[in-house]
Amino acid sequence: MDVRGYVEANAREFIDDLKQWLAIPSISADPDRHGDVGHSAAWLASHLRGAGFPVAQVLETGGLPAVYAEWPSGNPAAPVVLVYGHHDVQPAEPLAEWDSPPFEPVERDGRLLGRGASDDKGQVLLHSLGVRAALAASGAAAPPVTIKLLVEGEEESGSEHFADLLRRERERLACDVIVISDTTMWAADVPSMCTGMRGLLPVEVTLTGPVRDLHSGSFGGGVPNPVHAMASLLAGLHDDQGRVTLPRYYDRVLPLSSPERELLARLPFDEKSWLADAGHSGALYGEQGFSTLERIWTRPTAEVNGMWGGHTGPGSKTIVPQAAHAKISFRLVADQDPADVAAAFREYVAAHTPDGLEAAVTVQPAVRPCHSPIDSPAVQAGRRALQRAFGREVLFTKEGGSGPEADLAEILDAPLVFIAVGLDADQIHAPNESMDITLLQRGAEASAYLWDELAAAGIK
Repeated sequence: MDVRGYVEANAREFIDDLKQWLAIPSISADPDRHGDVGHSAAWLASHLRGAGFPVAQVLETGGLPAVYAEWPSGNPAAPVVLVYGHHDVQPAEPLAEWDSPPFEPVERDGRLLGRGASDDKGQVLLHSLGVRAALAASGAAAPPVTIKLLVEGEEESGSEHFADLLRRERERLACDVIVISDTTMWAADVPSMCTGMRGLLPVEVTLTGPVRDLHSGSFGGGVPNPVHAMASLLAGLHDDQGRVTLPRYYDRVLPLSSPERELLARLPFDEKSWLADAGHSGALYGEQGFSTLERIWTRPTAEVNGMWGGHTGPGSKTIVPQAAHAKISFRLVADQDPADVAAAFREYVAAHTPDGLEAAVTVQPAVRPCHSPIDSPAVQAGRRALQRAFGREVLFTKEGGSGPEADLAEILDAPLVFIAVGLDADQIHAPNESMDITLLQRGAEASAYLWDELAAAGIK
């Protein structure tokens, strides 16, 4: 039986197993559900052992548990491939907006509905079907590469203990390639591979003036107003070209190559539809000289998430406020270091704080960006696997979100390959999350082909 035939013949069993897993409310952000996260980890380890993995166990992390599995190759010289995903899920609220209970998965119109169907349980479990399909098609007792799975339980709540886990288990997790199955494709009929994710640096700034609010009639115009100063500071974060004005902000930005820019331009981007998805925004905006996709995927940004100070309640209160506050997030791209940007922001704030005011900057935990060159042997092997499964050319995308991928690449010292079949239409993190069942099967098929492609590429 060939790979596709095996996947289709076993699709019913696969979906039924996935439903069992989706029924476990493994919400890492909810302390009342931490026991369910442990239950989810135990379920996955048991399933993988049943699927044939010689090693499948729960790993304690100091927080919520991860799962590790390994299926050695019959060839000791074969590449070692680590697949990363996560088994925790987002909270399900608002529950009233779900068409069916979020942890009672159902099939409807070719889709599987339930929290975690796409993000990320469905995309993790397809690999267990993929390796079995590869073995059934080849008749071999072991895969052509050594396959390792690392499935964490805290991704949706910040991966607090993940880097420490990677360092502690570095020898066991050693690999030649890291496969990420926690992203999306452009569309069901436009298969694509992600080749990078932006990083994130959240900061807060407070400007403090007088020790109390002041009467604006007695003191207004005579002392600096913290809210005025904050408005000026935030407005100055961008120039008239839409570029961020922090010192040295673009010094380490990795520019797009000509092939990357050409391939991004080939994606069927519809401006009107995109603006509708963007909350019916009224116009495009951003750094001049770049397309919308380049702006949201490959260029760094600064966004004011909120600002407040003084009187915000009903009625009038004529004061010079004592303080003003703001929250800002920087999305970073390949080669930018969050520590460098944090230092530049402190420098910017110091230069834009008027005499008589004091500034305090708080830097929140950051996520570094990651990047996979499209001409790398690992990425090209992944592309061939997806093209075999979908029967058409696979294009390249990037993503604006953030995750622990940079830690994986740095600590394990291995390149990243994104193999995923989710869609923006899956409504991840929202009510009525779902996954296209046919795409889950194509993903399992691509997973089966991936092992052969990586073995043939001789990546070591």
